Amino acid sequence: MTRAAPAHNTAQRNSKHHTYAVTVIVVPVTSTPPPRDHASIERTLPTRALRTGHRLTELGLGAAQFGNLFTETTDDESHRAVGAAVEEGIRYFDTAPHYGLGLSERRLGDALHAATRRGGVVISSKVGRLLVDSPDTAHRLDDDGFAVPATKRRVWDFSRDGILRSVEQSLARLGTDRLDIAYLHDPDDHWGPASSSGIAALAELRDQGVVGAIGAGMNQAAMPAEFVRRTDVDVVMVAGRFTLLDQSALDDLLPVAGARGVGVVAAAVYNSGLLSSAAVDGSATYDYGAAPRAVVERAARIAAVCDRHGVKLPAAAVQYPLRHPGVVSVVTGMRTQEHVRSNVARYRAAIPEALWEELHVTGLVPDPARASRFSRA
Repeated sequence: MTRAAPAHNTAQRNSKHHTYAVTVIVVPVTSTPPPRDHASIERTLPTRALRTGHRLTELGLGAAQFGNLFTETTDDESHRAVGAAVEEGIRYFDTAPHYGLGLSERRLGDALHAATRRGGVVISSKVGRLLVDSPDTAHRLDDDGFAVPATKRRVWDFSRDGILRSVEQSLARLGTDRLDIAYLHDPDDHWGPASSSGIAALAELRDQGVVGAIGAGMNQAAMPAEFVRRTDVDVVMVAGRFTLLDQSALDDLLPVAGARGVGVVAAAVYNSGLLSSAAVDGSATYDYGAAPRAVVERAARIAAVCDRHGVKLPAAAVQYPLRHPGVVSVVTGMRTQEHVRSNVARYRAAIPEALWEELHVTGLVPDPARASRFSRA
């Protein structure tokens, strides 16, 4: 494993950031194919291009669950999930230090080395929550949703030093010397430092070739739109704000991103659970809380339209964001190889245009393919 100190990496790239696109962590899409004793890297799902030239598969694997999100998983389960993803043609993988206090990054890095030796994949990770040793809390479990010992704690840090340290730590856990994409992670309450020292530090790493593309990943659409409008980002990840139930990203984020050539990755397309089953379960979560009755009823009406056209609701949830030309990938959480197979099947499901037309004309869900005014490169 090569561990690079970001401040000393001498790799260079064109300084005109606007000619580059979106992706952060390890091996670029143009990497040399792996040896034949590893899974074939040529058989991929369709891809969409970032302005940097990187290509993300239209379906990406979100690795939060590799960090024991809500419940424990194992190294073997994570390895099998990544192996299945590679077999199915997924080449974009997303993680973060926040997920399991670094466990997700370590598991993803180990699994990718075993499955592909990193050839041909795009990996993104995140900065802003710096992990520091915490011996005083090591005797208990993490209190932020991950079933891991609290041997470290998260410290919000968007300073230059904090960003450099965070990237260096991520590189070590992932076992690589370069990131394809680095996102500022949930800077909702930290606009000042994130949009100044934070984005400047990422741009510095981008200039050095340590990072391929930079951006922000959030659970809202308004602030990512401001990052696109006011900073030199290449890509943004928006979670839960471009789904069958919430299209707030259509109001401002997607138009301004399209105008500036910034890619958009759509995550949390099931809105944390309500759209993940063919039959709507009123007790399922919506944005990690209890689903309001009106939202449950709307989801049920959408599901009924899907049924009339022979389509399962989760398949429509996965494919809906991809109808917008500005969306470069949909990232869904996958813990096991069964989750991988299920999500790929949903992505590949045949959906008639008549379904999208009915959702649109009835006012249930606007069809972005009808409203988009720019085309994807």
